[in-house]
Amino acid sequence: MIKLNSKKLLLASSLLVASAANASYEIKISDEDKITFGGYIKVDARYVSGDVAYNDFFTGSGTPLAESKSQFNLNASETRFNMKYNHGDVMGYIEMDFLGGGENEIVSNSHHPRLRHAFITYKNILAGQTWSTFMNTSAIAETADFAGATVGLVFIRQAQIRYTIGNFQFSIENPESWGGDTAEDALPDFVGRYNLKGDWGSVSFSALARQLNTTTGEKETAIGASVAGRIKTGGQDDLRFQFHKGELGRYVGVAFAPDLIGEEVEDTTSYLVAYRHFWNESLRTTVLYGRAESDVTDRDRSQWSVNLFKNLTKELAIGGEIGQFKMDDANVDSNYAQLSFRYTL
Repeated sequence: MIKLNSKKLLLASSLLVASAANASYEIKISDEDKITFGGYIKVDARYVSGDVAYNDFFTGSGTPLAESKSQFNLNASETRFNMKYNHGDVMGYIEMDFLGGGENEIVSNSHHPRLRHAFITYKNILAGQTWSTFMNTSAIAETADFAGATVGLVFIRQAQIRYTIGNFQFSIENPESWGGDTAEDALPDFVGRYNLKGDWGSVSFSALARQLNTTTGEKETAIGASVAGRIKTGGQDDLRFQFHKGELGRYVGVAFAPDLIGEEVEDTTSYLVAYRHFWNESLRTTVLYGRAESDVTDRDRSQWSVNLFKNLTKELAIGGEIGQFKMDDANVDSNYAQLSFRYTL
């Protein structure tokens, strides 16, 4: 840690002041004030072949093709940067990446920046946009394909106000009647969560309750539950799992199924299991399988993958991954192979 009196000198020297604990750069302005910069640069080479359309990463809303196609792409759009400002009990955090679209692959390969997180914390209160309280980020597997089998995940960021007391968290979050009349969304989504942690790992139990509004003016109550965790299995190995059930709609599967289908509330079952094994200190493999099924739309989609990651340095990792995304409801699937380089700031 380096403390300097001149803010200009601190900013000019920021790249020389590194915190090894969180692989980010920290600038101490005063005894109460500090700014931290972090993120990573990620480059992906991806090949997809089959009758599900190419995407930089698979989501629950895959597009079936009339005939099989193959496509190769190189991109660095997952690259992200974040900044955290601490002042006593107050912390502000903002993060952006470049998955927002607008790319031009003819000339410049430009990508629009996209807001991921923007929130403030004060003691036990959080306000702003970040991962939903319903989501357990520690249960997401290490993959080259962004977030891995998204069909098996609770995966959603949105504005919220959250209160944490001990192992309990409660939040009101931004509502959205996907498939219904969003102009009638007059109540926030309500989330409650209980966290257990120990030397063995961590597990969370979450509940969701919300009011959905149909296009004909009807109001429907939707509820759902989730259990997710990361269990240490010996050495550095771990087992990560998620199971979600209920009227979860947009909360599960990254656009897998809408909240409402006409006047009916969609019911979803989703799960993921991933095991990570360390061959040595710098070499590791994750094997995973995720699946989601819906009741009203009768969708059934899954993804499996296996990878191998190696740290060339403490900050730089290279990984290779193969897998398959399958849409059983449309009787189509695509295989993929991906090579990723990731440098953590």
